[in-house]
Amino acid sequence: MSRWYQSLYWKVATGFMVCLAAVLVVQGALFVFVIQQSGPALPGLPPDRFAQTVALDLSQALARDSTFDVARFVREQYGRDAHPFFVMLADGKVISNGGPFEEPLLREARARLQRGSDYQRPDWGGRYEPYRRRPRPTDGADAQSPLSGAGGPGAGGPPAPFRPMRPVPIVVDNQVLGVVVVLPRAPFWFLLGRYAPTLAAVAAVSLVVGAALASMIIFGPARKRLRAVEDAARRLGGGDLAARAPSAGGDEVSAVAFAFNAMADDLSARADALAASDRARRQLLADVSHELTTPVTAMRGYLETLTMPELALDPATRARYLDIIADETGRLEHIIGDLLDLARFEGGGGTLDVDDDVPVAELFDRVIARHERTLQHAGVRMRTTIEPGAERVRGDRDRLEQALQNLAANALRYAPADTAIELSAAKRGDHIVLTVADQGPGITPEHLPHVFDRFYKAEASRSIRSGPGQAGGSGLGLSIVKAIVERHGGTVAVASEPGLTVFSLLLPRREL
Repeated sequence: MSRWYQSLYWKVATGFMVCLAAVLVVQGALFVFVIQQSGPALPGLPPDRFAQTVALDLSQALARDSTFDVARFVREQYGRDAHPFFVMLADGKVISNGGPFEEPLLREARARLQRGSDYQRPDWGGRYEPYRRRPRPTDGADAQSPLSGAGGPGAGGPPAPFRPMRPVPIVVDNQVLGVVVVLPRAPFWFLLGRYAPTLAAVAAVSLVVGAALASMIIFGPARKRLRAVEDAARRLGGGDLAARAPSAGGDEVSAVAFAFNAMADDLSARADALAASDRARRQLLADVSHELTTPVTAMRGYLETLTMPELALDPATRARYLDIIADETGRLEHIIGDLLDLARFEGGGGTLDVDDDVPVAELFDRVIARHERTLQHAGVRMRTTIEPGAERVRGDRDRLEQALQNLAANALRYAPADTAIELSAAKRGDHIVLTVADQGPGITPEHLPHVFDRFYKAEASRSIRSGPGQAGGSGLGLSIVKAIVERHGGTVAVASEPGLTVFSLLLPRREL
């Protein structure tokens, strides 16, 4: 039994989850990258207004309480804000909502803080505005400062994504207690720290939900169908030959189910054929036993009578008994010979002495000569008809004559007096058709499919003439005819109605 991790379902599910996790990671990175590239389009206030708001809040708080905990305030109020900023106090302490910040930015903030006397507080009328700097004739530091917003790549400033807004002072009683510096564009690492926990939670939930949905939607139907194939296989192995797997659809599972059903159909057909063969074998044994027992019983009865010392038989009676024994011996020999011939033909044994130029007229003449006395006694005529192109046939002369003899004997057995048996030959495309027709009572439709079966007799549907040479057959003659014709690559057929029964032998003209 395979282990759970070797299961196809587990391998597919694991691969699906890995792929989904990779997609979610890439999606999260792209999301952060898009936000990082979005510039000022950040949640909440624009960067400049946000810096003014932070500076105003801190100014008011420090005005109320000079021991106010700025770090705690920044952490509680702006700890999860998407604007990266830092506060540098007059004592040089740096407080930020995320970091670290680059050293050039901190150095410039210290320089600006040291020049706090250059800032004046305007009359803002209830609105906070940033302090304006007094103009100075020359200020090389400002020209190159990353905090000024004027520097660029050519001026030696930092890259544009990290260029901050002008610092906003924290003023209490006309004293600058610190500055607030806000970056207009959040760095990737800053956004990653802000959104990574949320993205991770969303990814985990999406992974679990996606895997569950995939299991139900993708793997559920396939598992159900494979279980149906497995159940059908178990039932077939248990002897239920009618077990079939559902094969709807066009995927691999359907292909497996279709192949299984084809195998089941083949097994069922073979089982039916074996059962039919077994029934035929049993029936053959019963028929052979019956056919052989009849003459043997008659022979034993007459022999016992002849050997009884207390029974005095006159010479005529003794001679008649001996003639009956001789007839039954001949009948027994004939049945055994037919069985041997049939076994050879049906088993593929025996060789055909094929002649490419067998005259049909000669075959018909020999059939008439063989049954001449029987025809005279029965008052039946035998006529022949050979159409142009059907004068000759290819095959084994003796076996073809044997087949025609059997058909003629069968026709004589049922042909009424003052009628004719027709022997004819005709060309039908690449075949020669030899027919034997009689004007007997015909064969009922229910017997027609079985007339070529071994030991099958349809005397109930046809009247048998009594008299010399008209004893009932063994039931093997037509079976031998069928076997001979099929060995020649042809087919045999029968058509019958009251007053006309026609047996047809369809033989190929081409080489065997």
